[in-house]
Amino acid sequence: MNELPKRKRNRLESYDYSQNGAYFITICTKDKRKLLGTVGRDDLGTPFVTLSKQGSIAQKNIDLIELHYKCTLVDKYIIMPNHIHMIIVLSILHDGVPRSSRPTAVSISSIVAAFKKFTAKEMGINIWQTSFHDHVIRDEEDYLRIWQYTDENPAKWAEDAYFV
Repeated sequence: MNELPKRKRNRLESYDYSQNGAYFITICTKDKRKLLGTVGRDDLGTPFVTLSKQGSIAQKNIDLIELHYKCTLVDKYIIMPNHIHMIIVLSILHDGVPRSSRPTAVSISSIVAAFKKFTAKEMGINIWQTSFHDHVIRDEEDYLRIWQYTDENPAKWAEDAYFV
């Protein structure tokens, strides 16, 4: 009998994704289908993304993350036709005081899982690829590079690794 291929682990094996820090998250649609919107250019050639109904639902749910998880800041995001990039900052303690009264641990995985669950429920269909990509932001230089990458994503859509 043939064995199934072993799936590559997406998370760093010994890293605690509930600790304070900044995380760069990429969430893709299933089969990289362009369901979230389209990239266009204005009269000056500046690229922009026009969100579809599904993209607007995703945006609404991104905007709700900070309300549901008081210890989070969605510092930057871009919704592209078939993926979303977000910089999420976890700050479990603020001036030595927990920012959330919830006793359960908040982690990047739990935030992304809830985001996917609520958007799928509102859309009436699950459009998301299993799992997500993450990058632990290590320092200010890394943070600024990712911020710029996110800003420039619509302009580089045709060369984007997620462009299909």
